[in-house]
Amino acid sequence: MDRLEAHRRWFAQLITANAGVPATNQDLIEAFATTSREKFVGPGPWQVFTRLGYIETPSDDPALLYQDITVALKGERQINNGQPTLHAVCLAALAVKEGESVVHVGAGTGYYSALLAKLTGPTGSVAAYELEPDLAERAARNLADLPQVTVRSESGTAGPLPACDILYVSAGATDPLDVWLDALRPGGRLLFPLTPNQGMGAMLLVTRGEGDAFAARFVCGAMFIPCVGARDEDTAKNLAAAFARGDMAKVQSLRRGTEPDETSWCAGRGWWLSTAPAA
Repeated sequence: MDRLEAHRRWFAQLITANAGVPATNQDLIEAFATTSREKFVGPGPWQVFTRLGYIETPSDDPALLYQDITVALKGERQINNGQPTLHAVCLAALAVKEGESVVHVGAGTGYYSALLAKLTGPTGSVAAYELEPDLAERAARNLADLPQVTVRSESGTAGPLPACDILYVSAGATDPLDVWLDALRPGGRLLFPLTPNQGMGAMLLVTRGEGDAFAARFVCGAMFIPCVGARDEDTAKNLAAAFARGDMAKVQSLRRGTEPDETSWCAGRGWWLSTAPAA
Protein backbone atom coordinates (compact mmCIF):
# COMPACT_ATOMS: atom_id res chain seq x y z
CA MET A 1 0.00 0.00 0.00
CA ASP A 2 1.50 3.34 -1.03
CA ARG A 3 1.28 6.54 1.02
CA LEU A 4 -1.78 8.07 -0.67
CA GLU A 5 -3.67 4.80 -0.69
CA ALA A 6 -3.09 4.54 3.05
CA HIS A 7 -4.45 8.09 3.48
CA ARG A 8 -7.53 7.25 1.40
CA ARG A 9 -8.29 4.11 3.37
CA TRP A 10 -7.95 5.89 6.70
CA PHE A 11 -10.09 8.76 5.33
CA ALA A 12 -12.80 6.31 4.23
CA GLN A 13 -12.94 4.70 7.66
CA LEU A 14 -12.88 8.03 9.50
CA ILE A 15 -15.50 9.74 7.33
CA THR A 16 -17.97 6.88 7.42
CA ALA A 17 -17.51 6.32 11.15
CA ASN A 18 -18.10 10.01 11.88
CA ALA A 19 -21.18 9.82 9.68
CA GLY A 20 -22.53 6.94 11.76
CA VAL A 21 -22.22 4.45 8.90
CA PRO A 22 -21.77 0.90 10.24
CA ALA A 23 -18.52 -0.86 9.41
CA THR A 24 -20.66 -3.51 7.71
CA ASN A 25 -21.38 -1.02 4.90
CA GLN A 26 -18.21 -2.05 3.10
CA ASP A 27 -19.46 -0.89 -0.31
CA LEU A 28 -19.60 2.76 0.79
CA ILE A 29 -16.31 2.54 2.68
CA GLU A 30 -14.62 1.00 -0.36
CA ALA A 31 -16.06 3.66 -2.67
CA PHE A 32 -14.44 6.41 -0.60
CA ALA A 33 -11.21 4.41 -0.22
CA THR A 34 -10.75 3.87 -3.96
CA THR A 35 -11.69 7.33 -5.30
CA SER A 36 -8.85 9.82 -5.69
CA ARG A 37 -10.19 13.17 -4.52
CA GLU A 38 -7.23 15.06 -5.99
CA LYS A 39 -8.29 13.92 -9.47
CA PHE A 40 -11.57 15.82 -9.08
CA VAL A 41 -10.51 19.03 -7.33
CA GLY A 42 -7.56 19.81 -9.63
CA PRO A 43 -3.99 20.79 -8.78
CA GLY A 44 -3.14 22.40 -5.44
CA PRO A 45 -2.65 24.32 -3.33
CA TRP A 46 -6.41 24.28 -2.65
CA GLN A 47 -8.84 26.76 -1.17
CA VAL A 48 -10.66 25.21 1.81
CA PHE A 49 -13.97 26.65 2.99
CA THR A 50 -14.23 27.73 6.65
CA ARG A 51 -16.60 29.88 8.73
CA LEU A 52 -14.24 32.80 8.09
CA GLY A 53 -14.02 32.25 4.34
CA TYR A 54 -11.51 30.31 2.27
CA ILE A 55 -8.01 29.52 3.47
CA GLU A 56 -5.26 28.02 1.34
CA THR A 57 -3.57 24.70 2.05
CA PRO A 58 0.15 25.03 2.85
CA SER A 59 1.18 22.86 -0.12
CA ASP A 60 -0.11 20.79 -3.02
CA ASP A 61 0.34 17.49 -1.16
CA PRO A 62 -2.79 15.42 -2.01
CA ALA A 63 -2.71 13.91 1.47
CA LEU A 64 -4.14 17.22 2.71
CA LEU A 65 -7.40 16.47 0.89
CA TYR A 66 -8.14 13.38 2.96
CA GLN A 67 -9.83 15.25 5.78
CA ASP A 68 -13.44 16.28 6.38
CA ILE A 69 -13.04 19.53 4.46
CA THR A 70 -14.94 21.40 1.76
CA VAL A 71 -12.69 22.32 -1.18
CA ALA A 72 -13.36 25.13 -3.67
CA LEU A 73 -14.06 24.31 -7.31
CA LYS A 74 -15.12 27.88 -8.18
CA GLY A 75 -14.49 29.84 -5.01
CA GLU A 76 -15.79 33.13 -6.40
CA ARG A 77 -19.24 31.52 -6.63
CA GLN A 78 -18.81 29.28 -3.57
CA ILE A 79 -19.13 26.16 -5.71
CA ASN A 80 -17.29 23.47 -3.80
CA ASN A 81 -16.45 19.81 -3.59
CA GLY A 82 -18.68 19.30 -0.56
CA GLN A 83 -18.06 18.04 2.95
CA PRO A 84 -17.37 14.29 2.85
CA THR A 85 -19.14 13.44 6.13
CA LEU A 86 -22.39 15.06 4.95
CA HIS A 87 -22.27 13.13 1.69
CA ALA A 88 -21.44 9.90 3.53
CA VAL A 89 -24.60 10.35 5.63
CA CYS A 90 -26.60 11.00 2.46
CA LEU A 91 -25.20 8.11 0.45
CA ALA A 92 -25.83 5.74 3.35
CA ALA A 93 -29.44 6.98 3.58
CA LEU A 94 -29.96 6.40 -0.16
CA ALA A 95 -28.78 2.78 0.20
CA VAL A 96 -27.80 2.48 -3.47
CA LYS A 97 -28.03 -1.12 -4.68
CA GLU A 98 -26.00 -2.78 -7.39
CA GLY A 99 -27.59 -2.32 -10.80
CA GLU A 100 -29.76 0.68 -9.90
CA SER A 101 -30.12 3.69 -12.19
CA VAL A 102 -29.02 6.99 -10.66
CA VAL A 103 -29.52 10.64 -11.59
CA HIS A 104 -27.13 13.11 -9.94
CA VAL A 105 -28.11 16.79 -10.21
CA GLY A 106 -25.27 19.21 -9.51
CA ALA A 107 -22.40 16.87 -10.27
CA GLY A 108 -19.65 19.49 -10.16
CA THR A 109 -16.44 17.87 -11.37
CA GLY A 110 -17.78 14.38 -10.66
CA TYR A 111 -16.36 13.23 -7.31
CA TYR A 112 -19.66 12.20 -5.75
CA SER A 113 -20.92 10.96 -9.12
CA ALA A 114 -17.93 8.59 -9.08
CA LEU A 115 -18.94 7.32 -5.62
CA LEU A 116 -22.50 6.75 -6.87
CA ALA A 117 -21.12 4.85 -9.87
CA LYS A 118 -19.07 2.58 -7.64
CA LEU A 119 -22.11 1.88 -5.47
CA THR A 120 -24.37 0.94 -8.37
CA GLY A 121 -21.55 -0.93 -10.12
CA PRO A 122 -20.97 -1.77 -13.78
CA THR A 123 -24.51 -3.10 -14.24
CA GLY A 124 -26.04 0.19 -13.07
CA SER A 125 -26.00 3.67 -14.58
CA VAL A 126 -25.39 7.25 -13.47
CA ALA A 127 -26.61 10.30 -15.39
CA ALA A 128 -24.61 13.24 -13.99
CA TYR A 129 -26.11 16.70 -14.67
CA GLU A 130 -23.98 19.83 -14.33
CA LEU A 131 -25.14 23.29 -15.42
CA GLU A 132 -21.69 24.97 -15.38
CA PRO A 133 -20.07 24.08 -18.77
CA ASP A 134 -16.48 24.14 -17.52
CA LEU A 135 -17.29 21.92 -14.55
CA ALA A 136 -19.25 19.53 -16.78
CA GLU A 137 -16.25 19.30 -19.14
CA ARG A 138 -13.97 18.46 -16.22
CA ALA A 139 -16.47 15.90 -14.92
CA ALA A 140 -16.60 14.19 -18.31
CA ARG A 141 -12.80 13.83 -18.30
CA ASN A 142 -12.66 12.72 -14.67
CA LEU A 143 -15.37 10.07 -15.13
CA ALA A 144 -14.23 8.73 -18.50
CA ASP A 145 -12.95 5.51 -16.90
CA LEU A 146 -16.42 4.69 -15.53
CA PRO A 147 -18.46 3.55 -18.55
CA GLN A 148 -21.70 3.44 -16.55
CA VAL A 149 -21.58 7.27 -16.14
CA THR A 150 -22.94 9.78 -18.65
CA VAL A 151 -22.23 13.47 -18.03
CA ARG A 152 -24.85 15.92 -19.27
CA SER A 153 -23.91 19.58 -19.50
CA GLU A 154 -27.42 20.85 -18.82
CA SER A 155 -29.86 21.68 -16.06
CA GLY A 156 -31.23 18.89 -13.91
CA THR A 157 -34.31 20.98 -13.12
CA ALA A 158 -35.80 20.92 -16.62
CA GLY A 159 -37.44 17.76 -17.78
CA PRO A 160 -38.02 15.17 -18.49
CA LEU A 161 -35.29 13.27 -16.65
CA PRO A 162 -34.64 9.58 -17.25
CA ALA A 163 -36.58 7.14 -15.08
CA CYS A 164 -34.43 6.21 -12.12
CA ASP A 165 -34.17 4.41 -8.79
CA ILE A 166 -32.04 7.13 -7.15
CA LEU A 167 -32.13 10.90 -7.64
CA TYR A 168 -29.49 12.79 -5.66
CA VAL A 169 -29.41 16.59 -5.75
CA SER A 170 -26.33 18.53 -4.65
CA ALA A 171 -27.77 22.07 -4.58
CA GLY A 172 -30.36 23.71 -2.35
CA ALA A 173 -33.98 23.75 -3.54
CA THR A 174 -37.15 25.22 -2.07
CA ASP A 175 -39.30 22.61 -3.84
CA PRO A 176 -39.30 18.88 -4.62
CA LEU A 177 -39.72 19.51 -8.33
CA ASP A 178 -42.32 17.52 -10.26
CA VAL A 179 -39.62 16.61 -12.77
CA TRP A 180 -37.71 14.89 -9.93
CA LEU A 181 -40.69 13.12 -8.43
CA ASP A 182 -41.99 11.99 -11.84
CA ALA A 183 -38.62 10.41 -12.66
CA LEU A 184 -38.76 8.05 -9.66
CA ARG A 185 -39.72 4.44 -10.23
CA PRO A 186 -41.79 2.70 -7.51
CA GLY A 187 -39.43 2.31 -4.57
CA GLY A 188 -37.23 5.09 -5.97
CA ARG A 189 -35.52 7.55 -3.61
CA LEU A 190 -35.04 11.29 -4.01
CA LEU A 191 -32.61 13.02 -1.64
CA PHE A 192 -32.13 16.77 -1.88
CA PRO A 193 -31.36 19.81 0.30
CA LEU A 194 -34.63 21.60 1.16
CA THR A 195 -33.36 25.04 2.10
CA PRO A 196 -34.61 28.54 2.94
CA ASN A 197 -32.76 31.61 1.67
CA GLN A 198 -30.90 32.11 4.94
CA GLY A 199 -29.77 29.68 7.60
CA MET A 200 -29.87 25.93 7.87
CA GLY A 201 -32.12 23.64 5.86
CA ALA A 202 -32.07 19.86 5.77
CA MET A 203 -31.68 16.88 3.47
CA LEU A 204 -35.14 15.50 2.63
CA LEU A 205 -35.41 11.83 1.66
CA VAL A 206 -38.51 11.05 -0.40
CA THR A 207 -39.40 7.44 -1.26
CA ARG A 208 -42.00 6.67 -3.88
CA GLY A 209 -44.66 4.10 -3.06
CA GLU A 210 -47.54 3.01 -5.24
CA GLY A 211 -48.93 5.63 -7.58
CA ASP A 212 -48.45 9.13 -6.20
CA ALA A 213 -47.75 8.16 -2.57
CA PHE A 214 -44.46 9.44 -1.16
CA ALA A 215 -42.96 8.73 2.25
CA ALA A 216 -40.64 11.51 3.42
CA ARG A 217 -38.25 12.18 6.27
CA PHE A 218 -35.44 14.56 7.03
CA VAL A 219 -32.00 12.93 7.21
CA CYS A 220 -29.78 15.72 8.56
CA GLY A 221 -29.28 19.45 8.53
CA ALA A 222 -27.59 20.98 5.49
CA MET A 223 -26.58 24.21 3.76
CA PHE A 224 -25.96 24.31 -0.01
CA ILE A 225 -25.60 26.85 -2.77
CA PRO A 226 -28.93 27.54 -4.53
CA CYS A 227 -30.18 25.12 -7.16
CA VAL A 228 -30.90 27.18 -10.29
CA GLY A 229 -34.45 26.53 -11.43
CA ALA A 230 -35.61 25.13 -8.08
CA ARG A 231 -36.08 28.27 -5.96
CA ASP A 232 -39.14 30.28 -4.96
CA GLU A 233 -39.00 33.30 -2.65
CA ASP A 234 -42.38 32.78 -0.96
CA THR A 235 -41.67 29.10 -0.32
CA ALA A 236 -38.25 30.00 1.07
CA LYS A 237 -39.96 32.20 3.69
CA ASN A 238 -42.36 29.39 4.59
CA LEU A 239 -39.43 27.01 4.99
CA ALA A 240 -37.54 29.45 7.22
CA ALA A 241 -40.52 29.61 9.57
CA ALA A 242 -40.98 25.83 9.53
CA PHE A 243 -37.34 25.03 10.27
CA ALA A 244 -37.32 27.65 13.06
CA ARG A 245 -39.90 25.57 14.95
CA GLY A 246 -37.36 22.77 15.40
CA ASP A 247 -39.83 19.96 14.75
CA MET A 248 -38.71 18.63 11.38
CA ALA A 249 -38.54 15.08 12.81
CA LYS A 250 -42.36 15.00 12.68
CA VAL A 251 -42.44 14.91 8.87
CA GLN A 252 -43.56 11.53 7.47
CA SER A 253 -44.85 12.11 3.95
CA LEU A 254 -44.92 14.36 0.90
CA ARG A 255 -48.23 15.24 -0.74
CA ARG A 256 -48.82 16.99 -4.04
CA GLY A 257 -51.87 18.10 -5.97
CA THR A 258 -54.04 18.34 -2.84
CA GLU A 259 -54.87 21.07 -0.37
CA PRO A 260 -52.84 21.03 2.89
CA ASP A 261 -54.73 19.85 5.95
CA GLU A 262 -54.10 20.12 9.69
CA THR A 263 -51.10 17.76 9.40
CA SER A 264 -49.19 20.18 7.14
CA TRP A 265 -45.63 20.94 8.29
CA CYS A 266 -44.88 23.28 5.39
CA ALA A 267 -46.53 23.96 2.03
CA GLY A 268 -45.05 25.07 -1.28
CA ARG A 269 -46.15 25.39 -4.88
CA GLY A 270 -48.49 22.41 -5.37
CA TRP A 271 -46.88 20.28 -2.67
CA TRP A 272 -46.77 20.03 1.12
CA LEU A 273 -45.08 17.99 3.80
CA SER A 274 -47.30 16.14 6.24
CA THR A 275 -46.74 14.83 9.74
CA ALA A 276 -49.03 11.90 8.84
CA PRO A 277 -47.77 8.71 7.14
CA ALA A 278 -48.03 8.33 3.37
CA ALA A 279 -51.40 7.09 2.14
